[in-house]
Amino acid sequence: MFRLRIPAAAMALRPGVPSQQAIRPLLASTRQRVKHGAVVRKAWESTSPIIDEKDKDDGHIGVKPNETVIFFDNLFPLKLSSILNRVWKTDKDMAQVLQRFETSSLGIMDPIRLVKNAIPQDMQLKATEILPRLKDGGAFVKFEHSAALDVGSTEETLINKLNDRPIKPWFNPFRGIKAHLVRGTPWLEDLYRYPSNLVKIEFVAPEPGAEPVELSEEKLYTLFRRYGKIADIIPQAQDNKATPRFAYLAFPMMRDAIMARNCMHGFVVGEALGGGKTGTRLRMSYEKRVKAHSIWNWLTNHPRIVVPAIAALIAGISVIVFDPIRQFFIELHIQHSLRFTESRVYKWFKSQTDQLNITKKSSPHDDLSAVWNHRRDLIDQLRSWLDGSSDTFIVVTGPKGSGKKEMVMGQSLEGRKNVLTLDCRPIVEARGEAGTIRRLAAAVGYRPIFSWANSMSSMIDLAVQSTTGVKAGFSETLESQLNKILYTTTAALKKVSLSGRSKRDKDANLSDDAYLESHPEHRPVVVIDNFLHKSEDKGIVYEKVADWAASVVQNNVAHVIFLTNDSSYTKPLAKALPDRVIRSVSLGDLDPDVAKNFVMSRLDEEAAADEKEQQKEKRDGEQGKPTKLDLAGLDESIETMGGRLTDLEFLTRRIKTGQTPKQAVDEIVNENASEIVKMFLLGKTSGEERKWSTQQAWVLVKSLAKEPTLRYHQVLLSPTFASSMTPSAKDGETALESLTNSELIAVQYTQGRPTTITAGKPLNQAAFSVLQNDRVLRAKMDLAVLTENAKVEAQNIDKYEKELSLLGGLPKQTNETTTRINYLLGKMNSSQDKIVQFDSEMSDLKKILNKEY
Repeated sequence: MFRLRIPAAAMALRPGVPSQQAIRPLLASTRQRVKHGAVVRKAWESTSPIIDEKDKDDGHIGVKPNETVIFFDNLFPLKLSSILNRVWKTDKDMAQVLQRFETSSLGIMDPIRLVKNAIPQDMQLKATEILPRLKDGGAFVKFEHSAALDVGSTEETLINKLNDRPIKPWFNPFRGIKAHLVRGTPWLEDLYRYPSNLVKIEFVAPEPGAEPVELSEEKLYTLFRRYGKIADIIPQAQDNKATPRFAYLAFPMMRDAIMARNCMHGFVVGEALGGGKTGTRLRMSYEKRVKAHSIWNWLTNHPRIVVPAIAALIAGISVIVFDPIRQFFIELHIQHSLRFTESRVYKWFKSQTDQLNITKKSSPHDDLSAVWNHRRDLIDQLRSWLDGSSDTFIVVTGPKGSGKKEMVMGQSLEGRKNVLTLDCRPIVEARGEAGTIRRLAAAVGYRPIFSWANSMSSMIDLAVQSTTGVKAGFSETLESQLNKILYTTTAALKKVSLSGRSKRDKDANLSDDAYLESHPEHRPVVVIDNFLHKSEDKGIVYEKVADWAASVVQNNVAHVIFLTNDSSYTKPLAKALPDRVIRSVSLGDLDPDVAKNFVMSRLDEEAAADEKEQQKEKRDGEQGKPTKLDLAGLDESIETMGGRLTDLEFLTRRIKTGQTPKQAVDEIVNENASEIVKMFLLGKTSGEERKWSTQQAWVLVKSLAKEPTLRYHQVLLSPTFASSMTPSAKDGETALESLTNSELIAVQYTQGRPTTITAGKPLNQAAFSVLQNDRVLRAKMDLAVLTENAKVEAQNIDKYEKELSLLGGLPKQTNETTTRINYLLGKMNSSQDKIVQFDSEMSDLKKILNKEY
């Protein structure tokens, strides 16, 4: 078994031939085994006596005066040294594997066989021990010889033989095995310190109290040139006061540095070689070469350049990898490829049987034949624009419940394959930027999307900015992410538009843009629903959607249809598409006759269903009571309800429950009146700042209850709108616009300017009359209006008094000031008269509030 020998020996260089000198007594352990009654020793086992356990593992090689140690290089691959060093915990574990010096049978894979082949047969050396060095890629071999043998000539003979007949291992066919005499005292450490071609040489005293000498470059060259070519010798700077003194030795080849370190570590330079009177010991170690201008150092020292570059690289990789996937999913979403009801199998089964019904329940707007016949001209107009126009930018307006979406999706776009619907309501109602991005992506089929990544990127940006002073650019703004989603959708729309193109077409030689321009019928249709819904919340969403829609139309990629309830749609759309004509379709309330036919058709359907149910019960032996609807006063009820589809549906459901039309309308009107009180008069919207005051809303309710039509500017000049005390409602026009968007009122325009104000829908008109007849509510709201008007007049009087005080302080009164004083006094008197009148009216109103509930 191989053992690390504790005693150390050193070889001293002398003039002429080198010789060997023992440094300290030889200590070694012996191992014997008995075989057939005789003691048998292996060739590599020492015969020295056993040493104390405390001195057993000091990391040095113990040699006798008649023993020599030679280091053989290139026995193990250096690239695997770190792995081998971890597999074999110590070199002694590896030595157990190498106990086949005389009977090795691994061929060229066996390092022991390489050592045997490197030793000439005629040399008077006997190998007694092999100590592998996995980290250094070689091994120390201890030889036993006669005391009269010249070790220096033996080393020279061995070197010449290896040069003449090189032995090359399997892992390094370009470099043979090298061998050199160990002149120092090698340190057999098993630390995680791996070889380098830069060796640090420290000059230390051989014994305590002695003074070492720093060797010159010439001396170092003389000592180490034999082990290989030296690239550079770097002595310690004179102004460097570190001790012990040192020098660096750089070798071009790492194997040469390993040989030099293992052969010369611990070598004592005598006085003849310039080591001083007491000599100088060489303590050698590997030094990692520091690359001052390495790429890693440059990257870590320039974060202001590197971090944005990394961010750009990550963004580029994400675009290359994920954008094609996202575009593919958007195409599937546009073509409805993942929708089961669009599959051929489902359509075939549905055509084969009428009993198969696995779709969702029919919506209330499935059978609107009477309504669509009434609006047939508008439906045909939309279809002609989509099929024949090369530049289609359509806006369909109308109040809530007028059936805009049902007409466009169910009638005008019926039978079209490629339709993309983008509903703005869930997008603008989402919480936070991440929710907005996630819902927009879901609306267009943009996936995968990592909404959480933006939050993490923002944190990284904040950390980098706090440390380097520059934003890394990892996180993206809401605007940039919206642009990314919409532009990816544009690419998908264009691909869908060109998907039906074939090389056999007559115009196959046209470019893609020319083909799309000449074939508007092949373009997909983008329907943007609820445009400008709560436009004051997230205006950037509507701005980006409008700009994107304009670019899609201008590039002939798709047709775009906007569905909106807001009459101010012209501002954002004209800004996005200033040089194009916006085609518009306005839907109003249904005519009374059409509304009545709609209600009757719904009731007839219910009657047919009831009759079918009764026949079934009759077959089952059960006798159900036939239901008969009372339709007296239906015409008057429809006139009160108006022509809104949602209101008519509500009326129909109440009549189906057994109520008369008059009872149903009365309840609906009362419920609507309660909603108006809650939303506009007494209630306060949480989290939102209203742009109108309760006094302004009540003035409109009270005035419209008396006159169904009001002059726009007459309302605008009234004291409540002209001099409101509410900070958010001081602009009368903004207040009227906000009330219009809330559907309390409706504003009619003539030649682009507002002219008249009416109720938002006929049902509101009836609710206004109900509210006007409520004495307590009227007294309360009139009291609030009079109180505000009194405060306005009091402020006017205060303003007049200040100016009169200023004029009274002048040193001389003139005719001009007299005229101004008289004017102010007249204004003050008029305001005071109004306050007296307001006080009288408020006193009467307070009496009503005190007496009635």
